[in-house]
Amino acid sequence: MNRPTDPHQMVQAATPFGTTEGYMPGFGNDFETEALPGALPQGMNSPQKCNYGLYGEQLSGTAFTAPSHQNERTWCYRIRPSVKHSHRYTKIDLPYWKSAPNVDPDVVSLGQYRWDPVPVSDQPLTWLTGMRTMTTAGDVNTQVGMASHIYLVTASMKDDYFFSADSELLIVPQEGRLRFATELGIIDLEPKEIAIIPRGLLYRVEVLEGPARGFVCENYGQKFELPGRGPIGANCMANRRDFKTPVAAFEDRDAPSTVTIKWCGQFHVTQIDHSPLDVVAWHGNYAPVKYDLRTYCPVGSILFDHPDPSIFTVLTAPSGVPGTANIDFVLFRERWMVMEDTFRPPWYHKNIMSELMGNIYGQYDAKPQGFVPGGMSLHNMMLPHGPDKNAFEGASNADLKPEKLDNTMSFMFETRFPQHLTAFAAKEAPLQDDYIDCWADIEKKFDGTPGKK
Repeated sequence: MNRPTDPHQMVQAATPFGTTEGYMPGFGNDFETEALPGALPQGMNSPQKCNYGLYGEQLSGTAFTAPSHQNERTWCYRIRPSVKHSHRYTKIDLPYWKSAPNVDPDVVSLGQYRWDPVPVSDQPLTWLTGMRTMTTAGDVNTQVGMASHIYLVTASMKDDYFFSADSELLIVPQEGRLRFATELGIIDLEPKEIAIIPRGLLYRVEVLEGPARGFVCENYGQKFELPGRGPIGANCMANRRDFKTPVAAFEDRDAPSTVTIKWCGQFHVTQIDHSPLDVVAWHGNYAPVKYDLRTYCPVGSILFDHPDPSIFTVLTAPSGVPGTANIDFVLFRERWMVMEDTFRPPWYHKNIMSELMGNIYGQYDAKPQGFVPGGMSLHNMMLPHGPDKNAFEGASNADLKPEKLDNTMSFMFETRFPQHLTAFAAKEAPLQDDYIDCWADIEKKFDGTPGKK
């Protein structure tokens, strides 16, 4: 851009969309974007006639009467109204994708469990056929709780589209790159990033670099939001500006197509004759978003002890109980440990919450062995867990100089509900049968001598 010769003339930005091409910054913002000039009405939502012969349509993510700070909706201006994306439905079975309640009488969910990475298949698996449910919690019909999944994707969806009426999906890649072509724009996703696909939003998933493997938290309850920072203040943790929402993109393509819908835990398909990704312009605050986990700024103790792991919360989905989440998404990434006279790894504890962890890359400090990238662990509600013997001994006798935990990124899906294992998790996934034994060699150290440590 040429700078003006008049010093009083302001220099405008080259793009109105921020500094990341194809995306608009902010979490929960009210965005507006158009793929064709003049496609987005100004000053009103529903003109008598929309430009380009488009149809105006609202997608509501909350009840109409939700409080204004929680109310989410997006106005779409599309080639066909979405009633043309729905025809007669036929029920289908996706046997590996389960919804709560899913309590298998032959599976024991009470315990501490850990899995090696689920192997990537050499069979063609799409986003739908490659989903593998590990745990379920709550009840999809009453819209509380969650499910955790592993996805294994080796093939793109072609003339095939999907939306979930049950849930929003939090997607955590571990291997490979995917493209989410949605009604509201395109999200390209790779490891060290996450994405949220809202309930009711239609999309297809393409493989950019495969095979692709990762984790999914299916949230049946209230939407994910940023946690309150309290005395931390306005900065650190996950900052709103680092979340990116795609600009408008559309297809005008006639082709026999399939739309699959997840509704109350069941799957149905309907046949249409065109691409439903036909939103030419939109405005609103109900939209997909992605976030780079490398921009998460952790905070912690700088003298002694360390706070509860909730200080590492990236996103939270509230429940009806204040301060007790339906789901917390928690990130354990690279950070400095500087605490004096302190046992630095996570301590032993029992928790009212159920904790499902996944390893994106590197080594987790409480479990130096066995918890590998692509692996998962589950510590269900009120079951004790903590460091193994090697981690305990190492931390108890370490020289407490400043130390950086480097090359590490793990996460946790934490919920107030017990998580029930699926038959796949218990019988097909590579379960480490000896995980519970990692605490077997912890020794009794008690000595009644006063003052002895």
